[in-house]
Amino acid sequence: MEITRLGAKPLVKGPADWFTGSVRIDSLFDANDARRGASATVTFEPGARTAWHTHPLGQTIIITSGIGWVQKEGGAVEQVRPGDVVWFEPNEKHWHGASATNGMSHIAIQENLNGKVVDWLEHVTEDQYRLG
Repeated sequence: MEITRLGAKPLVKGPADWFTGSVRIDSLFDANDARRGASATVTFEPGARTAWHTHPLGQTIIITSGIGWVQKEGGAVEQVRPGDVVWFEPNEKHWHGASATNGMSHIAIQENLNGKVVDWLEHVTEDQYRLG
């Protein structure tokens, strides 16, 4: 058994290469020899969002607070609220983040495949984001 205490892992500011706007990442757990999954709570200030990205084994996000927007490539921007669960298929190009006027937090869960959980791509443009 392993218990990770609240505050045991430092908060990380979302890197500008991966995010637009103010984002903080609170790691919950990492993949290890016995567990392929990793998870973090990600908090987006209004207008903040991820860059386009994919996950080799998919990703689940659970909205915990605020109002957010999610989009898969070629699909409509969808609004998400607390309690909503979003599944992105393996290698499905997508982004997620806060709405323009409300912050949003979610728990992100993804699995490690050969040492990789995510492939970061280009930033979401202002025009793409405004479609929300």
